[in-house]
Amino acid sequence: MTEISINKVKEDTTQGWLNGIMGVVLFSGSLPATRVAVLELDPIFLTAARASIAGILALIAVLVFKEKRPAPKQLLPLAIVALGVVVGFPLLSALALQYVTSAHSIVFLGMLPVATAVFGVVRGGERPRPVFWLFSVIGSLLVMGYAVAQGFAASPIGDILMLAAIVFCGLGYAEGAKLTRTLGGWQVISWALILSLPVMLPLTLIYMPPSFEDISTGAWLGLGYVSLFSMFIAFIFWYRGLAQGGIATVGQLQLLQPFLGLAVASSLLHEKVSFGMLAVTVAVIGCVACTKKFAK
Repeated sequence: MTEISINKVKEDTTQGWLNGIMGVVLFSGSLPATRVAVLELDPIFLTAARASIAGILALIAVLVFKEKRPAPKQLLPLAIVALGVVVGFPLLSALALQYVTSAHSIVFLGMLPVATAVFGVVRGGERPRPVFWLFSVIGSLLVMGYAVAQGFAASPIGDILMLAAIVFCGLGYAEGAKLTRTLGGWQVISWALILSLPVMLPLTLIYMPPSFEDISTGAWLGLGYVSLFSMFIAFIFWYRGLAQGGIATVGQLQLLQPFLGLAVASSLLHEKVSFGMLAVTVAVIGCVACTKKFAK
């Protein structure tokens, strides 16, 4: 490999991590915002509405930039992306948040990097070194162990729904990242949203609340956040980052998302941010750094 090629790989990796961090920061407010919204809005309406709003924005973007339609062979991967991140994770997490707090649900995000890495191996053909998996598991256990130590009240139904949501999300992340290499980052999430629009738009109308008078501003702001940022803008950075830096590698940045999410939840729900949270965050950052170093 020439020096120019090596420099290009390093540049892509750096850009991948920067894009990945931006995506994680935007994603970190998703579950707290969903929690605020689902207290007053039906989970199916919330899921369909966020996908419909983002889908309309995606359709406008595709038309403005005159993007070519996906090739027939790309339709199935796009359907998998839509199943994972447009329908599966939003709906299952919204249902779960009827039973558990946003802080409790955020804990499960600690397993998302491992889920993404597994699907990256299965669907993306990536082969990280064995030590990568060691630090990945350690980071996930740190996140989950911290949550258990806090003594959150759990609901079996909520936990099962969140676990299923994580599986769907990992699949959607890995499949979307793989497709980004040929279709482009914002194009992947845009076409996945457009593909789901004929289903989501009618569901939005069917499950629309009979009256909006009793719905608070906070609930609408929650819907607005998950529609604009969680469902569209964050994915532009995230899929680009995964494609540039590697699905399994950049996917480990998700280990930071629970702590960013807990910080947001503490602001909305007035939960105290403890020294233990900060200490575990530092340890998790160390695991992320190690996974980056030992990825290939």
